[in-house]
Amino acid sequence: MKRGYFWKKIGRAAMLTAGVLVGASIVGGILNGIGFWGVMISAGLIAGGIWAAMKFPKLKIPTPETLVQSDLKSLAGKTEIWLEAQRPALPKPAIKIVNDIGAQLDMLSPQLQKLNEGDAAAYEIRKLMGEHLPELISGYRAIPAPMRKENTDNGKTPDEQLIGGLSLIEKEIAGVTQQIAKGDIDNLSIRGRYLELKYDKSAEAEE
Repeated sequence: MKRGYFWKKIGRAAMLTAGVLVGASIVGGILNGIGFWGVMISAGLIAGGIWAAMKFPKLKIPTPETLVQSDLKSLAGKTEIWLEAQRPALPKPAIKIVNDIGAQLDMLSPQLQKLNEGDAAAYEIRKLMGEHLPELISGYRAIPAPMRKENTDNGKTPDEQLIGGLSLIEKEIAGVTQQIAKGDIDNLSIRGRYLELKYDKSAEAEE
């Protein structure tokens, strides 16, 4: 979805550029040339048009609530957009895993076109991407920054729990993609291992 949105912007920028060039050609034909200032104005219009086309309209960032309500076919793309927006708040070691999850979501997106909303697999995927992933990151972000590197009662810092949880979710998404690609939809199930990394009561008490 994000890539498609980018190419739509490129298309709008190309159309604006073509429009300015055609307009300049018509004016030049009528006036027997547009002269130096005509060239400068045309260049300015092209630059301004490209800037506006690439900057607006801004991509709307989904929320965890809208992810849950999204249709299955667009869920992977919207999850990727939401995940991208979380990057600035995450620790550096988590960024690579977020990139890997983004790559997995790119591969999963076309596979989701094969599923129906009523499939059991659709429910499992919604739980993984629409609930568990946002809950993991939102829970981490709710912890004050100075406390994210402090050990909790389970011996792990919130940073470590986040990284471990993201790693497991990345593996789950990869497994889901492979199962759907093989046509093994009826047997698709999401293992709940990453739920063990959700914050325990001691971590919540530190928030």
